[in-house]
Amino acid sequence: MKTDILIIGGGASGLMAAYQAARAAVAQQKDWQVTVLEKMPRAARKLMITGKGRCNFTNCKDWNAFSAHIRSKAQFAKAAFYHFPPSALMDFFGEYGMRTVVERGDRAFPASYRASDVVDTLVTACLGMGVKLEYGAEVASVSGSFEVLLTDGRCFSAPALIVATGGLSYPTTGSTGDGYRWAAAYGHTLVPTFPALTALVPRGYKTESGRGHIPRQTPCSELGAALCGISLKNIGLQLTIDGMAVADEFGDIDFTDGGLEGPVAFQLSRKAVKAMCNGSRAALTLDMKPGVSLTELTARIHGLWEEIARDARSARLREKERCRVLLGKLMPRELVAPFMAAHPEIITLSRRSRTETKVWVNLISIAKALKAWRFDLDGYVGYERAVITAGGINTDEVLPKRMESRLRPGLFFCGEVLDIDADTGGYNLQLAFCTGALAGASAVAR
Repeated sequence: MKTDILIIGGGASGLMAAYQAARAAVAQQKDWQVTVLEKMPRAARKLMITGKGRCNFTNCKDWNAFSAHIRSKAQFAKAAFYHFPPSALMDFFGEYGMRTVVERGDRAFPASYRASDVVDTLVTACLGMGVKLEYGAEVASVSGSFEVLLTDGRCFSAPALIVATGGLSYPTTGSTGDGYRWAAAYGHTLVPTFPALTALVPRGYKTESGRGHIPRQTPCSELGAALCGISLKNIGLQLTIDGMAVADEFGDIDFTDGGLEGPVAFQLSRKAVKAMCNGSRAALTLDMKPGVSLTELTARIHGLWEEIARDARSARLREKERCRVLLGKLMPRELVAPFMAAHPEIITLSRRSRTETKVWVNLISIAKALKAWRFDLDGYVGYERAVITAGGINTDEVLPKRMESRLRPGLFFCGEVLDIDADTGGYNLQLAFCTGALAGASAVAR
């Protein structure tokens, strides 16, 4: 089956590439057929689960602010960003009836907060432009002048091929790294990949340990189970690698069945995972009270302790129970027990005689623990639940103003299959959409 432009992958970048290619062909009065091969039963399966189903589909920052959040080859994406900036993406969705809202941090969502609306709009737009969507079309091989053989025996060919297969993250949605193999067949090199924006696993958080990938389904330890489900807001988190501080973030974190997640932990996960992949030791230090100094916090804790001592309700409480009351004033109550378990130094036992033991609550130790709760990292959750794949097709071998291969004319790449990734907050999807839009338009203009 012959077509004019063939796209492998029906995710965010692939669908946008298809739409822009078909639109450009119509504008140039070219009677061209654009075909998308998607191996899953539905398009954009990964997009459906983005942002816990709410789909933060772009970030509205200008280039200077946006590019600061790209962690690999930011300049490579500049032409694509300007070709199809966030405002153009929001206008596109608006033209097809999907209203959008912009929240804190310039993050844009569908007004319905349903990822399905984003997917449905993309599919509707493609079909409206005459794009042919082939589902259940798993590619077995790509060869020659873009002859594509499917596992069911069908064969497609086209003078232009766009590879939009994604990376390795969330393989159950169809992202299994196939595009890397096909790029290599045309001489392209691969920058080593690793999971990014993923859960970081502290030592002792799981029942099994090991430096490196720890499957998410590995059961939590007693401490991990006690922490699981707790969220902390407005905290500080520092990443150290081999004892040296390399990054600090401020914001929110979540303790989950995977480990440490949430915006702040995700921001640090790329450097942490890369370091662990290279054999280095990584650790996180949690500052639960970043707005005050250790001295100020210590004074505040002493004041609270004195208030508790004067409170008639505390008269019959033992020291450990008073300590729990104190900690309940400093953190979420569900965090008190695991915090105490992780910091035995806050309780000191002093033997006065063979029959009498005095319990002391070390207030300074509590302050230090609140300012610097250290988590040595044992590993990370892998591609099975990583938001994005870092690494990929070497962008030095791709023309940034066209998304076209420097090695094989007519071959284009877009989205996560490329060595380009960014922070959480809509940046990665914007990169997918804008590189897809540029690849689609360039395939028509070749």
